[in-house]
Parts: sequence; C-alpha cells; structure tokens
Amino acid sequence: MITHSTGATAVSGVTTFRLDDLHASLSDPVLGSMTLLNEIAGRFPQAVSFAAGRPFEEFYDPSRLHRDLERFCTYLEVERGHTPEQVRTALFQYGHTKGLLTDLLVRHLAVDEGMGVLPESVVVTTGCQEAMILILRALRTGPEDVILAPAPTYVGFLGAARLMEMPVLPVAEGAGGIDVDDLVTQVRRARERGLRPRACYVVPDFANPSGLSMSLADRERLLDVAEREEFLLIEDNPYSLFNADGRRLPSLKSLDTTRRVVYVGSFAKTAFPGARVGYLVADQIVAGGQGPGEGQFLADQLAKLKSMLTLNTSTISQAVIGGTLLANDCSMARATEREAGVYRDNLAAVLAGLDRHFPAPSDGSIPQVTWNVPGGGMFVVVTLPFEAEDMMLEYSASRFGVLWTPMRHFYSDGGGAHRIRLSFSVLTPALIDEGLARLSALVRDRTA
Repeated sequence: MITHSTGATAVSGVTTFRLDDLHASLSDPVLGSMTLLNEIAGRFPQAVSFAAGRPFEEFYDPSRLHRDLERFCTYLEVERGHTPEQVRTALFQYGHTKGLLTDLLVRHLAVDEGMGVLPESVVVTTGCQEAMILILRALRTGPEDVILAPAPTYVGFLGAARLMEMPVLPVAEGAGGIDVDDLVTQVRRARERGLRPRACYVVPDFANPSGLSMSLADRERLLDVAEREEFLLIEDNPYSLFNADGRRLPSLKSLDTTRRVVYVGSFAKTAFPGARVGYLVADQIVAGGQGPGEGQFLADQLAKLKSMLTLNTSTISQAVIGGTLLANDCSMARATEREAGVYRDNLAAVLAGLDRHFPAPSDGSIPQVTWNVPGGGMFVVVTLPFEAEDMMLEYSASRFGVLWTPMRHFYSDGGGAHRIRLSFSVLTPALIDEGLARLSALVRDRTA
C-alpha cells in the first residue's frame, strides 16, 4: 500500500480515498437524503409515494417543446430584431451569462407578481439551486458569516449552504411560517457571539416542507426587521401560484422598497423541471466596482461567479421556457391553471382522507395523529405517535407499501423526529385515499 500526499491510497492498483480526505459536506446526512429516498422508492415501485415533491406531469406534451422553441425563435427575429444568423448563434453557441430571458422575466414578474425590476438585475440560472449557490458564495467572506433559516427548511438550501461552508442558524417556525420575533432574537444572539448574520432564507408561500404561509402583516414585519437589523432576505418562491382559494398575497420582493430582498424563482414547478431553468433578482447596489463591464447591481457580481461555474444556462432550455412565457402572455399563473386545479383537488383529498382515516379518539385513550392545514402548495405535515426515521420509512415501504419523507431531513440541528411530509402533487384522489389507508395501517401496527 502506497500513501500519497493527496490522501488517496493505491490498493491493488485502484486509487481509494478515505471519506475524511474529501470535503466535510460529503459526510453530512443532508447531502444523502435525496439519494436515500430515491433508493427506497426504486426498491418499492408498487408503493404509494407521498415522498416526491415533483410537479404533476399528465399535461406534459413533447410536441409542445418544438412549438415553444419555434415561438421563441420568432420572438428573437420579430421583437429583438435578430437575423437568422443571430438566432442560430443565440441557440447553438455559448450564451450571455445573465441569460436570454431577462426581458421576458421582467414581463413575467410584472404580470404575475406585480414586481417592477430592471433586466440588468436578473440572472438566469441552472435551476434555483445554482441561484442559491451563487448568493451564498458571494455572501460568505469569512468564518463569522452565517445565514438564518426557519427550522424546518428546504433540504436543497441546507445542502447548498453546507457546500459553501455557510453555517445555518435555525429560527423557530410557528403556525404562520417563520417566527419573526425569534428571528430577531437569533440575529442578536449571533452578533453577541461575534458572528455576522448576512441573510435569512424564507419561503413565504406554502413552504417546503411545512406547507405554511406568512400573513401579510408578518411579511411586512419581516421586511422591517431586515431593514432595522441590516441583513438580506433570500426569498424563494416556487409554490405561490398554487393557492387553494384563489387569493394570493404579495411576494416579499413586491413589497420591498429598500432592496433588502434577493428573489429566487424557478420554472421547475410551473413549466417543467427537466428544463433546469431558474433565475434570481438581485438589484442591490454594489459600490467599488472597477474595470470595463463592471455593473452596479449585485446581479452583476453574481453573474461573474456564474461565469466560472456554469458559464451560461442552456440556451435551448431557455428558448423553450421563453416560448412557454410567450404563449401565455408571460403569465405562469395562466400557464398552470390546470395544474393548480389538480393541486387544489389533491389537497382537499388529503385533508378529507386524514380526517377519515385518523379520526380523533372520543376518549383520548390512544395516541393521536395530527396534521397541519395548508392553504395551498404541495405538502402537508403529519405528526405521528412514534419516531418516523429512515428505518421506519423502510419498514413502511416494505410492509405497508406507502412512502413519505421523514421531516428530520429538513432540520439543520436535529428535530422533526415524529413528523413526516406528505407530498400529494403527482397522485390521484384514489391513490391518495389508498396511501392514507396504508399509512393508517402502519400507525395501528406501531401503536398496537
């Protein structure tokens, strides 16, 4: 055996690494959570799955891709004045780092979000995950920098923070999403410890995994706190179009008058995830830039990071998403009317099914199953009378044929031991009822 300075060893001619010779994030359970869920789902394909947070796909039509691509090419020629040669270059060559869609995204944000932004403040990213990486990379300047986020929070953000070595400080979550009072407490405690809170990550509408939404009053308070305590808000907004009652609250960014909000958007849930097209709006001013091409917005600095990470987002994917926007007058609310109806009906089916399969005991003699009641989105959180860890998920899949997501994966410092997330976006009402019947059988088995 020969030991090298890299930490790798050559054993029988095969180079082998010890895990502790690689980046510490690779040992973090957060990075393995999605792999674990996919692996269990793959071994039990007949199980009813409440695990995947994927969008409904019955309305996907492969022929639409060609129509949307053609529509975008026409837009480049007619509205943008491109020659056929310029259209060819735009589609086939390396693209502008900020993207082909910035003008259309400005229209989309105005139509669907009531948001007025400049194209120069927008960067098209390879999914929202890249947007998170860029923001965290820019804000991480030293060991004192930290991010705050509600507990629980989206596992993809926790993973991105781990990759960027940005510590995440948990903030309590109440019935209306992030607890603004606790946020103030955690920010001040962090500063007392010599830390520098840079931003707070928040999903105001139907958050993943909790399904919770912030009231208008709490949104306004959150903006006031961010201004007073001098930190940014990273607003992630994938689910707001899927409200069950048809009423939408304004996004944080649309209420933002002092440019405290960096907005992250994605077309994974509203168009289709295979495109891998997301974007960010970062209109904060950056002073001190020098040299040709230096822009005034934070978006310009994030674009420099992107140029070294992915160079540009797939031009073909952008063209297809651009065609989708053009086909719907830049309104994804209009584009997703059918899907929103499916999610609304499925949410009703989940809540009715939970009532039916888990009635409250009249005498209080057995442990009770409880759940929250979101106003939309794709997720419901259920609290069980026993621990719902990964081994219990395996038991649930193998013995009862039902999959769910342990909530512990969404906590940066532990928590959620008795809670599970039910995602209902890809199921039918009949499968939802069958899955809840199987979950009920699991609960009876574990509490007998």
